[in-house]
Amino acid sequence: MNRKRFIQKLGKYSTFFAVAPSLAMKAKRHPIELEIGPTERSRYSANDRLNIALIGAGNRGYACMQTALQHDGVHIVAACDLYDSRITRCKENWGKDILTTKDYLEILDRSDVDAVIIASTDHWHAQHAIDSLNKGKAVYLEKPMMHKIEEGYRIIEAEKNSGRPLLIGSQRTSSILYDKARDLLRNGEIGDLNFVEAYWDRNSAFGAGQHPIPPNVSIKNIDWNTYTKGLPSRTFNPKHFFHWRHYKDYGTGIPGDLFVHLFSGLHMILNSKGPETIMASGGLRFWRDGREVPDVILGLYDYPETEAHPGFNLALRVNLADGSGGGQRIRLVGSEGEIIIGKGSVTLRKSQLELLPRPNNRHFSAQTYEEYMEYHREKYPSEGAVRRDPQEFIYGTPEGYSDLSDHFLNFFEAIRHNKPLLQNGTFGMRAAAPALLSNSSVEQKKMIRWDATNLNLI
Repeated sequence: MNRKRFIQKLGKYSTFFAVAPSLAMKAKRHPIELEIGPTERSRYSANDRLNIALIGAGNRGYACMQTALQHDGVHIVAACDLYDSRITRCKENWGKDILTTKDYLEILDRSDVDAVIIASTDHWHAQHAIDSLNKGKAVYLEKPMMHKIEEGYRIIEAEKNSGRPLLIGSQRTSSILYDKARDLLRNGEIGDLNFVEAYWDRNSAFGAGQHPIPPNVSIKNIDWNTYTKGLPSRTFNPKHFFHWRHYKDYGTGIPGDLFVHLFSGLHMILNSKGPETIMASGGLRFWRDGREVPDVILGLYDYPETEAHPGFNLALRVNLADGSGGGQRIRLVGSEGEIIIGKGSVTLRKSQLELLPRPNNRHFSAQTYEEYMEYHREKYPSEGAVRRDPQEFIYGTPEGYSDLSDHFLNFFEAIRHNKPLLQNGTFGMRAAAPALLSNSSVEQKKMIRWDATNLNLI
């Protein structure tokens, strides 16, 4: 640290403790409820009706559609899935009059479909999104936006050529918690950011991707040929359909499933384009159920200094057999405190950093100590900051708050009023690419360099 910056920081600390000594010792133990901004969820006229369709009616697709339909003026007209039972469920839940099909192109050919929600398996994301954009549909595309890096470029090109909204479905970027964390950081509440750690651990079979498989599934009620189109021929295996995240042909492993959420949220808070180096390690430690991907992964990432943020290091972790109970958190650490984002809350903890060397006489003779103290008093005329107990402020979401609902609000306002999208294709690729490259780092056992600005491997 140069002398000018040191003096500036020292003066800042001295002022803080001079004007707010009581604040430094107090903590807000009960959450401060965050306010939800204007939502513009007023009733829309018949001309503002949005007809949407679903491609991929599994667990995630079902949740997305249910949330989307909570918004006024939004109606489902069609749904597509490759499993008969899911098609039946769509009619049971959303009405017998909606079109149901196993051919998504039938949906895209309909002139009354304004937008599609794509919640298919990762290996179908690119084709479904590109075809939908080329047909003039607005697209809500579940994360990660692509199965392979090269697919991301094609999706972005289709987005540009179509002129239609493309929103990537990682809802943290729409969360009021992440808005609050961004504001706290920009206001300098934790000083200079230097380190971020984040984890998303799970401790259940369902959380580890072992979703229920009905006993009667077969080639007769699942369109296996369409599901595996373009892949090496293989015999029907229901695990490959219901536990698709476990297999490289269909899924993107832990990084594509969960790291991408952590990257998305962090990049939104920091207005960051991404890391420049990627290094990950992992292995199969518990769920020996035939899966091809690790159930524990650790990642280390270097973020360069930019106009938006200082240089910092990021550590990510996912453990799918976490005996401590699981959970998720992002922790942003700076020179003056930390911001912790958990489930339903964001916590600010401030603790001033001692900038002056602390004198001691443990290893100096009495004469040397006295000489040093005279030197110390001359070099550091101000006592500067002293160590204080951390002050803590907790902010929570209102009861029933849904960031997924706010994410769909962003999508619908982009369609209706051309409002900016929080996660367009380029943003989505900047989150998905380092996630997918984490898989490459594990497999190749090496560090990977990435140009996040130009979206290229180095």
